[in-house]
Amino acid sequence: YWGGVNINIAVALVLQLYPNACPASLLRKFFLVFKSWRWPNPVMLTKPHDAELGLPVWNAFQAATMRQVAPMITPAYPAMNSTLSVSRQTLQILHEEFARGHNVVDKLYKDWQKGDVLDKEKVESGEMWKELFEPSDFFISYPHYLSMCIVGPSQSDAQSWAGFVVSRLRKLVSDQLGRSLPLKKIQLWPKEFSACVAERSALLTHAQRANSITYFIGFRVDTLRMRGSELDIERQLQNFSKFELSRFHPLTPGMDVLPKTFGVKELPKICFEDVYEGGKVAAMKRRRILIEADPKRIEAKNKKKLAKLKKKMEAMKRKKEESKASEEKVEADMKEEVDADAQESRKRKRDGDDANGEDDNLDAEKEEEEEAALLESALDKIQDSAGVVQHKTREEAEIDRQKLLAGELLHDEDVEVKTEKRDRKLTREEMEKEMLASSGLVIVSDDEATIVGGNKILPWRYGYKNAAGVKKEEPDQKKEKEEQEESKPTPLITNRVAFKFKTKFDVVELDESGKVIDKGDDDFTPSLKWTGRKGGFEFKLGERGLGYYRTGKKVVIPSNMAYS
Repeated sequence: YWGGVNINIAVALVLQLYPNACPASLLRKFFLVFKSWRWPNPVMLTKPHDAELGLPVWNAFQAATMRQVAPMITPAYPAMNSTLSVSRQTLQILHEEFARGHNVVDKLYKDWQKGDVLDKEKVESGEMWKELFEPSDFFISYPHYLSMCIVGPSQSDAQSWAGFVVSRLRKLVSDQLGRSLPLKKIQLWPKEFSACVAERSALLTHAQRANSITYFIGFRVDTLRMRGSELDIERQLQNFSKFELSRFHPLTPGMDVLPKTFGVKELPKICFEDVYEGGKVAAMKRRRILIEADPKRIEAKNKKKLAKLKKKMEAMKRKKEESKASEEKVEADMKEEVDADAQESRKRKRDGDDANGEDDNLDAEKEEEEEAALLESALDKIQDSAGVVQHKTREEAEIDRQKLLAGELLHDEDVEVKTEKRDRKLTREEMEKEMLASSGLVIVSDDEATIVGGNKILPWRYGYKNAAGVKKEEPDQKKEKEEQEESKPTPLITNRVAFKFKTKFDVVELDESGKVIDKGDDDFTPSLKWTGRKGGFEFKLGERGLGYYRTGKKVVIPSNMAYS
């Protein structure tokens, strides 16, 4: 942070900018200037000059100076940066304090301009400046804290060791923690506490606990840059101990730095005793007041309320639309009922017209029936006058006419033909047909059957051999032979018949359910057990059962196959 030299240079710059301002106005301008200062532009009272005495002079164009955050140049030779230890984290805290101071002073200035607003007693006693000099709310401003307990074996060793560690704490805060961790803000409390807040499990002697001091570091995590749910600072503490604290000489046994993390509600009571009158309880109450008065929190609450109100309005709008839709549906239903009634009335009217038309049709049909009855009676008279022996009614005559047209009245001729067939001797072909018919088979004619193997009538059909291979017999011999054959009883058909098909058919075997039993093909050979290796095949239980399947071939299952 700034020291005495830095504050003097800052006040001198304000005096240069406002030479005619009164002290109260200068105080207000002081906070206004450094609240609005465009860092890292340097604060200079005079332009640096080089007296050529061999000493380094600050130069804005050097590479080392470009990395400085808030340079403040001394006016005397050699010009140098008096705020070299200010980091980005400390500059953030300085800017917040400058803004807070300007708000307090500017409010007092505006109240003084209005007149009769400020209390004269507070003005005379200086109590009006109390808000400007209130102690910092460091221990209630951050959600997380890190304590650094510095211990030593003796009082003299503890003082020298603590001085060295304190001079290196800014590097821990700015370089190790501030740069490598996802933090929004980090701050080191510059005041020490003569107490040991290390863990009770730490193996410390009574002398080490008595000769110990503690510093606190507050920080706020940036959740947007955070990876995971926990923040690990172990590596940064190890680097700080390895590269910074190891430089101290002589490092005697018992010198150590013990870190410990706290939540804001877990801080020890010694942190609040000298700051708040009520101690930790009063501090927590003030913390709640500050949280409720936070503009960001108020804005978040307002947004939440607005979202809730929008949701309620949307629900009301949706309910209104639903009620409107229900009303429209009721109107549509009523309109449909009216249309249905009108359609029904039109239908009844149309049906009445159709009924009148049907009456006319009935009259016409009745006239036709009377005319047909007169015709039938005339035909009956003609039949009686013709001397027909068998008299038939109109219904029987109609049935006979239908049978005559269908050829069914020729039954007498059929009976005569059958009796003639019974009287004469049946041929072999007729006997075969009767035998097949008596066995329950259906006999079809040659025209209805499908002839397989050609339509030539073979000699074996009539029981004699080919004439080409038999000697020609004399007519008398042939007649005697026929008489002998006629006197013998007719034998049954004993010739074996072989059918030869032009089309090649597969002979398959069916199971009980009528499905084809899989006998295998080029890609599959069924086998109930392993019979050895077979080239290009693998033995497994697949979609077609247990057997040898061709390797890499997709299995195609026929639809009529039976598998168990």
